[in-house]
Formats: sequence, C-alpha cells, structure tokens
Amino acid sequence: MSEEDDLSAWGEAMDEQAQSETSSATDDDPWGEALSEQARETHSNNADEIDAASFAALEKSRGNGSEKVDLDVLLDIPVTLALEIGRAKVSIRNLLSYTQGSVIEMDRLAGEPLDLLVNGTLIAHGEVVVINDKFGVRLTDVISPQERIKKLK
Repeated sequence: MSEEDDLSAWGEAMDEQAQSETSSATDDDPWGEALSEQARETHSNNADEIDAASFAALEKSRGNGSEKVDLDVLLDIPVTLALEIGRAKVSIRNLLSYTQGSVIEMDRLAGEPLDLLVNGTLIAHGEVVVINDKFGVRLTDVISPQERIKKLK
C-alpha cells in the first residue's frame, strides 16, 4: 500500500468519524462540533502540504569542534547515589521464608569498604560514618575514569 493510499484511507476514516460525530452531536454539544471541525481540517491537509523536518538549525550549531563545550548545563542533572553493603543470591523459596529477625548473609566481610554507585556505576569505596545521628559515607578510594572504562568492557 502506497503512502497516497494510506492518506486516502486515513481521510476516508476521518470523514466517516466526522459524519458519525456530526449526526450524534446536538447543537448544545460544543465538543462534538469542535471534534467535527478538527476532523474536517485534518482531512483537508494533503500529503503535498506536509513539510519535511528541517535540521538546519542543528547543522549550524554543531560547529567545527574548536568551540569550548559548556559542561555547566550538566551540573544540575540529578543522579542516584547508592551504597552497597553486599550482595546475596537466594532462592525464591528461601526469600519467602524470611520473617522479621531473619539474617541474610552477604558476600562481604565485616569492616570491608562499601561500594558507592552512581546510577548503578561503581565510583568509589567508602566506610559508614554517623554525623549528628545521620548516616554518611567517608570516601576511602575513588575509582579512576580509566578503571571505570575497563569495568564497562
């Protein structure tokens, strides 16, 4: 089916819908009248009147690479920080048997540093601290960008 056939079929469907809405709409129904008017306007647009997307503005703003990139626009983007104490793999049977007071054994030793994840990516290791009755983390080791890239591969 060609694009013109598609547009023709679409136009016929819109006409049919407009006729059914017009016949069911009363003079007191402004929504019905508005929908009918919209359907008529939509059908009157031909495929020739549709403009192709213009990317000229984007092409002009690309530059030649010598322009300085302004990273300040990224500074206000929120990210999610997570501290990972450890991980454990358990079966669903065991998971369903847990109750209040159950102990789940993690894959880390006590005193081992926690992982600081930013949007799921390991960024640093740290230890838990308590400041004014609130938990915090003291970073003990920040992962270098080169190490992060190695872990992605």
